Amino acid sequence: MAAPRRDTDRDTSPDTSRDTSRDTSRDTNSETSRDTRGIVDAAEFLAQVDFRRPEPAEPLRRHVEHYWLIDWDLPEPYVSHVVPHPAVHIVFQQFEGQDPFVEVAGIQLGLFTQKLEGRGRVCGIKFRPGSFHPFAPRHPVSDWTGKRLPLAEVLPAARDDLDAVLTPPDETARVAALDTFLLGLAPAPDPRADLAMALVDTIRTDRTIRRVADFARAQGMTVRAMQRLFSTYVGVGPKWIILRYRIHEALEHAESTPSTDWATLAADLGYADQAHLIRDFTATVGVPPTAYAQSTH
Repeated sequence: MAAPRRDTDRDTSPDTSRDTSRDTSRDTNSETSRDTRGIVDAAEFLAQVDFRRPEPAEPLRRHVEHYWLIDWDLPEPYVSHVVPHPAVHIVFQQFEGQDPFVEVAGIQLGLFTQKLEGRGRVCGIKFRPGSFHPFAPRHPVSDWTGKRLPLAEVLPAARDDLDAVLTPPDETARVAALDTFLLGLAPAPDPRADLAMALVDTIRTDRTIRRVADFARAQGMTVRAMQRLFSTYVGVGPKWIILRYRIHEALEHAESTPSTDWATLAADLGYADQAHLIRDFTATVGVPPTAYAQSTH
């Protein structure tokens, strides 16, 4: 596919040209910035759109993993695919020919597909898994799973200044507007949210966690108590998260190492055998891992 067009002669709002003079001190560290886990054919995605992950203001970092900003200016339509993370997002969006809007995206269970064409901009907030519930404490986060809802339906008190977030050509101004938006919500402290965040972080970083029963026991919890906590604060169960992080790692291997030994990787990821990995990968991504690896190299 062709790389995105950067047409600097037109004066079109929003200005989707990349702002190279932004305050890079607000960016995530280099490791996080390079992290493309979950993006299907990440190299093609990055060739088609301008994608960044700046950090929020320091007081927000306990709740927000990062912001994500995408600008595009495409001569031909492009369809992006993402294997979603177990995170809730608030997404400010401007598509060519449409009025701007903002929505809450609960955890998407299947492959997320988005067609991009013409010019546009998205400014998203990725909450840490387990951290969104304090912002909307009247509902379990599982109420939003699989849904994309107008912001007012989930956070009726929120003031969504679409112009402040989407219009500025200066990226630092957009990040500051996202900070202002979130700081105005001021969620109350919630130790249960802290626990949920810590448990998901443990699953993400500890590859030895393979069974929910063993993990719950190690945490001094019953399986039922852990499942209730995850339903309320995360939006999906711990088993789903264990499997999803496995798929993210398999996807990364498929893109970076075309000669991957899938039987060995299946064992490393805790699958009973290679067939189980292939089945889960194919069901999530749509093609077997070997075919996917070949298509991205």
